[in-house]
Amino acid sequence: MTQSPVSDGQGAGPWTSLGPAAPDPGAWLSVVGVHEDGLAGLGARARAVVAGAETLVGDARMLGHVPEDGRERLSWPKPLSALFPEIEKRRGRRVCVLASGDPLVHGIGALIAARFPEAVFLPAPSSFALARARMGWDDGSLECLSLHHHPLESLAGALFPGARLLLLTRDGATPAAAAAFLTARGFGPSRLTVFERMAGPREVRLEGVAGSWPHERVDDLNVLAIECRAGDGALALPRAPGLDDDLFASDGVMTKREARALTISALRPLPGQVLWDVGAGCGSIGIEWLRAAGPKARVLAIEAKPERCALIADNRVRFGATRLEIVAGEAPEALAGLTAPDTVFIGGGITVPGVFAACWGALKPGGLLVANGVTLEAEAALAGWSQSHGGALIRIEIARTVPLGGFTGWRPLMPLSQWSVRKAP
Repeated sequence: MTQSPVSDGQGAGPWTSLGPAAPDPGAWLSVVGVHEDGLAGLGARARAVVAGAETLVGDARMLGHVPEDGRERLSWPKPLSALFPEIEKRRGRRVCVLASGDPLVHGIGALIAARFPEAVFLPAPSSFALARARMGWDDGSLECLSLHHHPLESLAGALFPGARLLLLTRDGATPAAAAAFLTARGFGPSRLTVFERMAGPREVRLEGVAGSWPHERVDDLNVLAIECRAGDGALALPRAPGLDDDLFASDGVMTKREARALTISALRPLPGQVLWDVGAGCGSIGIEWLRAAGPKARVLAIEAKPERCALIADNRVRFGATRLEIVAGEAPEALAGLTAPDTVFIGGGITVPGVFAACWGALKPGGLLVANGVTLEAEAALAGWSQSHGGALIRIEIARTVPLGGFTGWRPLMPLSQWSVRKAP
């Protein structure tokens, strides 16, 4: 099918289709990545897809790159989920979604791929790739984060001397907020670089130091690069389990550092998993598990006492554990309707009737359950579960040195019994 010439609106003159919009006849839906340079920055195939589309989909900025030519246009609705039925109605037509950069990097691409697996993607370089090139950073030396759907506190887990971070920001106020956050955490000497409207004629680069960042607001379309440099009082937290007890807000009742490290090891955190932390206390187990499992994992912290829920909320902010959700209520009743877990930790409520049965019933096939007990009654329950369900039962005894007058002696912590068991696939 021959297409009529279409101007790209960038002064490059007319252009025409170079063939079918997609080689797969079933690929009626295409997603094309566009940058600030608009259609002029697209490759031949992507330009052909846009030219051959019967329906164009995108936000006002994306659609603005294509001159009005009478074709149908769909703008992002609110909520965004309402877009997909509209796309479905046009199945069999040539539909082209225009998205920013690489749609599969923190963009709409993942949602479209999940709903329409037959969609064809023609990405442009992601904003991360463009910023990385401008900074001269190789991919293995940095961490890329999106603040579009996560609070600024999520940065806390990524701060350490020498870290390189690239952030997709929420708006033009984010760089100043990030500078204040870094300064409050002792990383005021960190270097900040903001790239506004990359890959377009209005691209701007702004630089400065977090502790004296001069720009209260920048363009809403920006990417922030951070070179972390520690100042006085900087708190750099290792990702290995076993953080110091005094880093957590607590009422004194918590799994101590050494036992916590052994417990996280027993829980075997993996990316993308869901953990139930039942009887979460101050949230230390869930937070350390989340730090080890990575950004796509989730924790549901179930806690009955309001004052301890407040401690969990405090620690969630301290450690940037934004994927930890507090479930206020008493198990087993509070467990009803929650997302099925891949892993369960029972740190409180072992002797409460029905808690183990509810956790075991909800645990996914092949999932792991770990329970810690310090009382004789809890130990008896763990021993009974071990006899009926198998698994491994161990005893953890730890002592710390303390001053004894002019000498030094050992002071034992309360011994802890730990049971771990994996559910049959």
